[in-house]
Amino acid sequence: MSMTNLAGRVAVVTGGSSGIGYATVELLLEAGAAVALCGRDAARLDTAVAKLRERFPAARLLAQSCDVLAPEQVAAFAARVEQELGAASILVNNAGQGRVSTFADTADEAWMEELRLKFFSIIHPTRAFLPQLKNSADAAVVCVNSLLAVQPEPHMVATSAARAGVHNLVRSLATEFAPDGVRVNGILIGLVESGQWKRRFDARPEEDQHLDWAAWTRRLAQKKQIQIGRLGLPEEAARAIVFLASPLSSYTTGSHIDVSGGLSRHV
Repeated sequence: MSMTNLAGRVAVVTGGSSGIGYATVELLLEAGAAVALCGRDAARLDTAVAKLRERFPAARLLAQSCDVLAPEQVAAFAARVEQELGAASILVNNAGQGRVSTFADTADEAWMEELRLKFFSIIHPTRAFLPQLKNSADAAVVCVNSLLAVQPEPHMVATSAARAGVHNLVRSLATEFAPDGVRVNGILIGLVESGQWKRRFDARPEEDQHLDWAAWTRRLAQKKQIQIGRLGLPEEAARAIVFLASPLSSYTTGSHIDVSGGLSRHV
């Protein structure tokens, strides 16, 4: 289902080879955009591109292995995007995952690693693509963030703190970039089906072996008090991302869309 017409636009998605990133690439291609995606795992990236080309044989699609924490790699990726597809007008910052740890068992090195990942997975791509975005009409940056930014969990102390910082960063960037015509927004995701949750399902204890994926995730949603009663789907998060990246949200900047199925308890 295409939500808007993005023909003639160039979009970039980091962490685009799986999960929410991959679902976002699919929706952007459906909307007619040319899309560049990157990821660290070259094999996973190749698999994703093969599936995308099968579904969208006429699409303008570019993929490159890239570590968003390596600024020289991100700069090279940005240069290639502009050369082969044209100037990017949409940037989706989607790299990163959660760290399960409490304050008592989080070492200094773990704090530094988590803060570096959450901040610089946004800083490096935004810095590299900003000149292109500034030269594009209705440019948009969308950052995939977590509900932990406003509703922290004690068992994810480092990730919660880092996510709160990203929430603030989005607001700061929106203010700074507004005079240049670049909108910056984010989404706050709750529990979304992912490889991480699939691995936890595979490692479930013996007493839960009788549960299939649907039953296990329903019980998880009940335990977490998710009002909709299930985990989110990657494509549901992707729809919010594409909305914020498109002219449909042309008067929105510095904001976040809650995509948590009612897990949110803040007002």
